[in-house]
Amino acid sequence: MSSIMTNSAALTALQSLNATSKSLQDTQARISTGYRVSQASDNAAYWSIATTMRSDNSAMSTVSDALGLGASKVDTAYTGMNSAISTINQIKAKLLASYGQTDASKEKTQTEITALQAQMKSYADGATFSGTNMLSVNSGATATTAADVKILSAFNRDASGAASISTIDVKVENIKLYEAGTTATLAKGILDTLRVGSTGVATLTASAPTLGAAAVATDTYSAASLKIFDTATGKAASDTQIQQMLTVIDSALADMTNSATTLGAAKSSIDLQKTFTSDLMDSIDRGVGQLVDADMNKESTRLQALQVQQQLGVQALSIANGSSQSILSLFRG
Repeated sequence: MSSIMTNSAALTALQSLNATSKSLQDTQARISTGYRVSQASDNAAYWSIATTMRSDNSAMSTVSDALGLGASKVDTAYTGMNSAISTINQIKAKLLASYGQTDASKEKTQTEITALQAQMKSYADGATFSGTNMLSVNSGATATTAADVKILSAFNRDASGAASISTIDVKVENIKLYEAGTTATLAKGILDTLRVGSTGVATLTASAPTLGAAAVATDTYSAASLKIFDTATGKAASDTQIQQMLTVIDSALADMTNSATTLGAAKSSIDLQKTFTSDLMDSIDRGVGQLVDADMNKESTRLQALQVQQQLGVQALSIANGSSQSILSLFRG
């Protein structure tokens, strides 16, 4: 039936053309943005996952920066510790050389030891990076231990979606060389702590030696301040006292070696975590891409097909609209 009120063919052609135009718009949007899911209306589930993972990846970028900063802090402390170890070895050599020397020679050697002790303090004070110093610390008047240095190492999200962070902790209490805190129960650093001369064990109880006298088992010395000659009294340490000082220096050296090992292990952990974080960020980027990125090869082919369909749709609509004109021929004389 032909009708001038309703052109069914034109309506069908128009619907088809509108659908083709909508698909063409979607394809052009994917090509221009590079995403097949660029907003929640495209695919709510994928968009939500991708948005969360992008946010987490941004947080991991901050973690990577924090790991780099932490590595620099640990490396600075490690450098200072190595320099201090080299210097205390020189003090050890000076003590050995002074054994059996005259008091006049010990006085000269003391000048060298004092300079080396000052150099160790300089190394410790200078081992500061971004305001953090793990070798020369001041825990204050109330703390009983030095505060740990916490290095941000990971941003985690569990199966329920709850976020948390992880840290690599460096136990400053175990590696500090000098402690300026004044709490009675606060242990001093490796170099400024008192050690029993007969054993080298650290102690909080002082028992000052009398230079020139025979060594006493309870005498205490500090690697940072021991003397083989006292300019105030003009007396030199006896050989047995020098033996005790060597025990103290050797004990401090062992502790410093352990501390350097601890710092080296922390640096290794940071480097491994940094590599893992970088790999994880790349993995998340790939995963998000598989969810929301457009397949440009497919979209290019689809674009060409839709452009042809659009042209054909316009032709079909034109033909359908033209069919109404044929009705006029029925009324011509």
